[in-house]
Amino acid sequence: MQLKSNDVRSSIVVFLVALPLCLGIALASNAPLSAGIISGIIGGLVIGALGGSAVSVSGPAAGLTVIVAAAISELGGMPAFAMAVFLAGVMQFLFGYFKAGELGNFFPASVVKGMLAAIGLILVLKQLPHAVGWDADFMGDESFGTMEGNNTFTDILNAFERFHSGATIIALLSIGIMLTWDKILIKKIPKLALFPSALVAVLVGVVINELIFVGYPNLIIETEHLVKLPFTGGVGSFFSSFSLPDWTAISNVATWKVAATLAIVASLETLLSLDAAEKIDPLKRTSRKNKELRAQGVGNLLAGLVGALPMTAVIVRTSANVTGGGLQRTSAFLHGLWLLVAVILVPNLLNRIPLSVLAAVLLLVGWKLATPKLFKQQWKMGFAQFVPFFVTVVTILFTDLLVGIAVGFVVGLFFVLRSNNHSSVTIVSDEEHVLMRFYKDVSFLQKPKIRALLRDLPDYTQIVIDGSRSVHVDHDIVELVQDFVESAPARNINVRIQKSPLALCALFKE
Repeated sequence: MQLKSNDVRSSIVVFLVALPLCLGIALASNAPLSAGIISGIIGGLVIGALGGSAVSVSGPAAGLTVIVAAAISELGGMPAFAMAVFLAGVMQFLFGYFKAGELGNFFPASVVKGMLAAIGLILVLKQLPHAVGWDADFMGDESFGTMEGNNTFTDILNAFERFHSGATIIALLSIGIMLTWDKILIKKIPKLALFPSALVAVLVGVVINELIFVGYPNLIIETEHLVKLPFTGGVGSFFSSFSLPDWTAISNVATWKVAATLAIVASLETLLSLDAAEKIDPLKRTSRKNKELRAQGVGNLLAGLVGALPMTAVIVRTSANVTGGGLQRTSAFLHGLWLLVAVILVPNLLNRIPLSVLAAVLLLVGWKLATPKLFKQQWKMGFAQFVPFFVTVVTILFTDLLVGIAVGFVVGLFFVLRSNNHSSVTIVSDEEHVLMRFYKDVSFLQKPKIRALLRDLPDYTQIVIDGSRSVHVDHDIVELVQDFVESAPARNINVRIQKSPLALCALFKE
């Protein structure tokens, strides 16, 4: 892994985003707070080093909280649950070994974009209460219903009825600082780019609450609205929070059921997040999904050994990484290192950070994921692309991630099968020359085959993509080829496209 300044800056932003999410997800899972932090550290240091995606970031996932909370109760505590996490890691490694990651190639692009937009909207809606000092729900919650029996919208109404003036001031000021820093100051003083705007906002927020608000007691943000790290005893308290799994639980059938559930759901969320990461990666690189599953397996295996929460690739952290400028796995690794160093050396300092500052950071991440531009783009692509996208957004917003993806996938599959009944792609290669020829209709079902070929092309290859005989090329294939064309120069690959006067897409149309 190469160390570049943009990856260092991005890793700090991801660290600030991951910190409250690790704690909140542990709280919602009825697990020790330390289990969430340790999971985040492993997700960074281990999966960040071994994973198959350049920009994806892993850690404890909100989508697993219901499963985890129920499993801890069913199995009788964390030691037995840790055994299930260990077994789930072994299963995930085997998934990757037997190439189950290829299933991730079958998610329609419209559904993946719908997931991104939905996560963005959820971040905005869910962080509004935290931004105004109402922390009834845990940070990182992505489901419509809350543990208190409320929902996303009632929480917002309750928050604005009980808002905290000091938290609100700091949140608004933090948003202003980040926007001004990124949009204006860095352009005038380029050296300021060395310091992430999110870090500046956090430091300012701490200073205001600790010093300026002292003279205004009604504005001071109390302890319950600050970060709450459990490792206030230093290195000793950190390592004492590790706990071995209950090895005797391996003979319990329920342990294996929980392990299988965790392995399947965590793998599915990881594959979805990888697809989403490819969409927002500025270099449009293709993830090695089987390698990522193996890395996730190693990470969860280790998490089980030390009593941490299970983890997946997480789109919120990944989005923060990309928007922060991260381009290599170094940023994911470093965010885990910052978590480790911070919780050991400066936990008391971190416990002075107002949650409203971190909510402001997440608000901007959410906005960048769900801009109106994305909805307009999907609308212009036509009914067959917009409907699955919109259905996915709405379903995730009012249920949860997995339900929304399942519904969106079914709707997307309907449109795919309706418009793509026939497809044909032939490939001829001769050392450094490759000819890929499209005949008549090229459907979404050809996506794994085409993706694999383009991904595995050697550097300095010359490829001709012949669409002269095509009549219809599915949008997913067009987007795949467009992404490849953009990334080809970096690999010294020469691409030539033979266009068709009949093809029903911009890429191949004369």
